[in-house]
Amino acid sequence: MPLTSGTRLGPYEILSALGAGGMGEVYKARDTRLDRTVAVKILPAALAADPKFRERFDREARAISQLTHHHICTLYDVGEHDGTAFLVMELLDGETLADRLKKGALPLDDALKAAIQIAEALSAAHRQGIVHRDLKPGNVMLTKAGAKLLDFGLAKASGPAIAGAGLSKLPTTPANLTAQGTILGTFQYMAPEQLEGREADARTDIFAFGAVFYEMLTGKKAFEGKSHASLIGAIMHADPPPVSRVQPVAPASLNRIVATCLAKEPDERWQSARDLKRAIEWSVPSDGALPSRDPAPKQRSTSRTALAWSVAAALALSTASLGYLHFREEPPVPAVSLRLQIPLPQNTPAASYLSPDGRKAAFIQGGRMGVYFLESGEVHDLAASEGRVPFWSPDSRLLGFPAEGKLKKIDVTGGPPQTVTERPSNAVWGGAHGTRTV
Repeated sequence: MPLTSGTRLGPYEILSALGAGGMGEVYKARDTRLDRTVAVKILPAALAADPKFRERFDREARAISQLTHHHICTLYDVGEHDGTAFLVMELLDGETLADRLKKGALPLDDALKAAIQIAEALSAAHRQGIVHRDLKPGNVMLTKAGAKLLDFGLAKASGPAIAGAGLSKLPTTPANLTAQGTILGTFQYMAPEQLEGREADARTDIFAFGAVFYEMLTGKKAFEGKSHASLIGAIMHADPPPVSRVQPVAPASLNRIVATCLAKEPDERWQSARDLKRAIEWSVPSDGALPSRDPAPKQRSTSRTALAWSVAAALALSTASLGYLHFREEPPVPAVSLRLQIPLPQNTPAASYLSPDGRKAAFIQGGRMGVYFLESGEVHDLAASEGRVPFWSPDSRLLGFPAEGKLKKIDVTGGPPQTVTERPSNAVWGGAHGTRTV
């Protein structure tokens, strides 16, 4: 039953309702001892009445109260009054990320700043052995002081940053969707291991972060479905389109950052929120100037694109000249050798394969396949390679290559490879570079 204004919970006087969720109601209240305004969260009676739950709750709440960070909502107190268990938290002035996303994607600079702040908060919590397990836009508050991560009062204390088994599980979704040892969290942002009922650790939070970051950048959810079953299927087996394909203004480097967060296997994700934070910071140019949509791409010119077009023009001119000479039945002309020289980064092998659009070069080095972007100078490490020559799709977006006895394809901006077809081990491998469809 909702609390009315004037109700007392110990020293806390309820002022007004702020909202409600799967774990109960949140109220604006006054701490009569310290004369400050706070937020009080009331826990459901069914959970508060469970002695085992209360024991875990009290122990974990004490641990979480030690988290002091400017991007984490502070937990002030935990208590019980007339059978009602409650949490007392910092009252924040702002709007939740969920409410902001109803208006669409965040501006790129705002999204990057908020993402760095959230990753910083996660890093601080993980270092203390606290895993959130329910990171979602509704648990992030956007304030004038920056992003604040909420609801750490319902997290899991796990000891080491990457947890072992046998620790407590505290439900964070409505009771009809959870049971001890089963699915915990919010479906839209849950990692595959959560859906399978496996133990959550810091890398589980990183998967949820990737889904939230994707939504901030694109205004679209990373995984969607018309039912719980289809949504779970998408999370378990599908990958969202690269960020830059949905939001062209986003730097291509963000594709790999988000795709690594959303890897299905925890071992394939970023292994710490600190490394993730640094990767996002590195995606911002050193001068702090973020990219913007280029209204006239054809007017943009760099030394590398100029080189590529010069070579194309030379090839076209050579072909036309040879055709003219042939049809005039003139004596054969000496063979002409045309050399294309592309400045590759240090330690990149010379055996590189130019894409059809002349803007990228694929290469193999040390058992890994990578792509060098001629315009930006970026080098993307893509996947393990059997050492055979990869081949391009006509649109220069994908590379085809053999691996694990299969024909696979991979997006050059990053993400996990996808199997195209099974390939018998004794099959002849081949592909027409730049002409074969992947």
